[in-house]
Amino acid sequence: MRRMGIGLQLYTLRDETKADFPGTLRKVAALGYEGVEFAGYGGLSADSMKELLRETGLQAIGSHVSLQRLREDLQGEINYLKTIGGRYLICPYVADDERRTPEDWKQIIAFFSEVGAEVKKQGLTFAYHNHAFEFEMNIGEEYVFDAIYSGTSPEAVQVEMDVCWVKYAGVDPLAYIEKYAGRLPLLHLKDFNRDEDAIRAFNEKIEQQIGVNLNLRMVTLELGLGEVPLKEVIAAASDAGVEWLVVEQDFSHQNPPLQSVENSMNWVKQNYLSLV
Repeated sequence: MRRMGIGLQLYTLRDETKADFPGTLRKVAALGYEGVEFAGYGGLSADSMKELLRETGLQAIGSHVSLQRLREDLQGEINYLKTIGGRYLICPYVADDERRTPEDWKQIIAFFSEVGAEVKKQGLTFAYHNHAFEFEMNIGEEYVFDAIYSGTSPEAVQVEMDVCWVKYAGVDPLAYIEKYAGRLPLLHLKDFNRDEDAIRAFNEKIEQQIGVNLNLRMVTLELGLGEVPLKEVIAAASDAGVEWLVVEQDFSHQNPPLQSVENSMNWVKQNYLSLV
């Protein structure tokens, strides 16, 4: 197997970064993570973030940037990412009201092509991060997931595959990793299960915290504790040319988030890094 970089999607630690962004990045680096993927910058200037990354030794893999920000200030997002030394500008999500029909998706795909061309012109790479809903609608004979990439060039749009959501959607993540080999620089390592008691308890816990029942249908877990065949995923990712394995856990319910990302990193060390 090839040696791929090990990163962390900072959405996992959104509460921690909100309280202390510099301190949280120092802790992430101390756990052995080599890079970080941003989901917001905590109000830090690009120069301050660049210095923080230099201090910690963490690489800026890239950043999740909302559709709204892509529309309103693409240049500002490009400038920030270039300043901190990141490469990948990633759209992480498409809201429900933006994707009700195949025609909605066709407009979004055309927009992705435009954004990707501009991002590439300025020396960066645009990518899209999936959830499960891209497998719940077709455009013609294709899943939306596949239509995104058949409707754009590899130069414009690369794949950031979240294997947890692929598996949850009932699709084989190993087959999809192979299918997009050479166009798949980033892969989200994430695990989950569908334990009904755990889901119910977690939804109740979140409702107590935020006053809204999210009606989650799965529970995200520390690596190695759920349904995703992670060892096989890593081997397939190696064969497919993946550059970064990015650990993510949407919600931590067993342990505090920092403990969860430490446990997941320990799993990566034991089941991958010790073998390469």
